[in-house]
Amino acid sequence: MKILLPFDGSVSAVAAVQTSIRLIDDGLDASVVLANVQEPASLYELMVAHDPQVIEQASAAAGAHTLQVAQTLLEDAGIIYESEVANGDPANMLLELLENYACDLVIMGASGTSALRSALLGSVSNEVLHAAGVPVMIVKSPEHDTDDSE
Repeated sequence: MKILLPFDGSVSAVAAVQTSIRLIDDGLDASVVLANVQEPASLYELMVAHDPQVIEQASAAAGAHTLQVAQTLLEDAGIIYESEVANGDPANMLLELLENYACDLVIMGASGTSALRSALLGSVSNEVLHAAGVPVMIVKSPEHDTDDSE
């Protein structure tokens, strides 16, 4: 089995990595495709940079940097993984990666790193959930699990 594991560095994305590790430790025979999708450059960024290759390199570096936490967790757990940084619309790129890598399952976090990212990832996870031809597990971050009795 191959798991697509989108990772944006958020708490819920880390929880998704930890969930994947637990499943594999519990006996799931799986490898992981770790993915980060960088959104396309804005018109302003394109105008200021003057060189699309500079933006492309910065985007690839940012994605690789973001994946480091997840890569360390997977390596420490001894889990085989591939990683990819893609550029484009997050939901569409994740669906493309799902198909390109022939993944059997998606495990992804429920929210992003900021209010704007949260809204975007919420719609990204919702779109992936409804468009993927494979099961999708949405993992909430531990901070969402509050006990009102305290």
